[in-house]
Amino acid sequence: MLRKFIIEREVPGIGTKDADGFREIARKSNQALARLGTDIQWLESFVIADKTYCVYLATDEAVIRDHAASSGFPANRIEAVRTVLDPSTAAA
Repeated sequence: MLRKFIIEREVPGIGTKDADGFREIARKSNQALARLGTDIQWLESFVIADKTYCVYLATDEAVIRDHAASSGFPANRIEAVRTVLDPSTAAA
């Protein structure tokens, strides 16, 4: 079963990349994901000045660490998502 994780990656200067730079990062990540198979999926990433916050589905933290090692992108902090809140939560 895949669970949702948030990964904090410290990548100095990532926020200054251009479209070609982001395209290359995505290719590198996708190549690592293809090697790892169905135990991990990348949903999206949020880029700030020197960090990314990535949302993944994965079987466990170990496969996320394998992806980090294979892709060359650090996984400085990995947290399993416990629940998701949004505005509709207030109406439940």
